[in-house]
Amino acid sequence: MTEAEGEKKPARVVVADDQTVVREGIVMLLGLLPGVEVVGSAGDGEEAVRLVGELAPDVVLMDLRMPRCDGVEATRRIRARYPGTQVVVLTTYADDESLFPALHAGARGYLTKDAGGDEIVRAVESVLSGDAGLSPSVQRRLLERLSEPAPKPAEAEAPDGLTARETEVLVLIGEGLSNQEIARKLHVSTATVKTHINNLFAKTGLKDRAQAVRYAYGKGLVRPRAE
Repeated sequence: MTEAEGEKKPARVVVADDQTVVREGIVMLLGLLPGVEVVGSAGDGEEAVRLVGELAPDVVLMDLRMPRCDGVEATRRIRARYPGTQVVVLTTYADDESLFPALHAGARGYLTKDAGGDEIVRAVESVLSGDAGLSPSVQRRLLERLSEPAPKPAEAEAPDGLTARETEVLVLIGEGLSNQEIARKLHVSTATVKTHINNLFAKTGLKDRAQAVRYAYGKGLVRPRAE
């Protein structure tokens, strides 16, 4: 009988938490649950990385706030050195400053310490099957973060002390517009356009429109059009 046809092997787990009482409590809890075998426990991130190298567990249940090496850095090291081991964060904290660095470091699961034993087992099974093991509150926070409007990109700083309007005129010159076309586009007089051109020429040391076009492209203010 193959393993798939018989009983699945329990997931081999290392527990990392700097608080002895909490760590022992998690180990005791997991020892009562089917599908999980605790093979080691660590009091900080350094020890967690070392145990993963020695024991090759399937999953590490990782606290975040630990001495010597915190959970984020330990997660990063484990995922880089031992990609066969997954990491599920088990922490008191669910704020953005804790959640997103841990996920970026390679954690595939994230639970808070009010999670029950069944929820921990589900998270372990999920990450081993290639899914994410996230608590409902963390899933909600991720959805909220994804639904937030993206911040507007910061505007590039105008070169050579040009004002926003002088830069705008320079871009239009780079795009090949005449003074009259620029005036119509900006809803100003041709004389005003000429004043802006004289000012930007003086600031940049440009002498004619051909130089202005090259300058605009060189500063990345205008990009070649795709054919």
